[in-house]
Amino acid sequence: MLILTRSIGKTIRIGDDIEIVILQVKGHQVRVGITAPPDIAVHRDEVYQRIQAAQVPLS
Repeated sequence: MLILTRSIGKTIRIGDDIEIVILQVKGHQVRVGITAPPDIAVHRDEVYQRIQAAQVPLS
């Protein structure tokens, strides 16, 4: 895992097409903006877990 420290307004790039900008830090929360191509799904982890659980057939 790569761990980075960034200030408000600073950017992190992933490859050529994904950009993450630190928008706000307030207490224990960080607000980020993510720009990615439409074919790249971007979800919060709890949403991603629900999507994955819905795709698994129950026995």
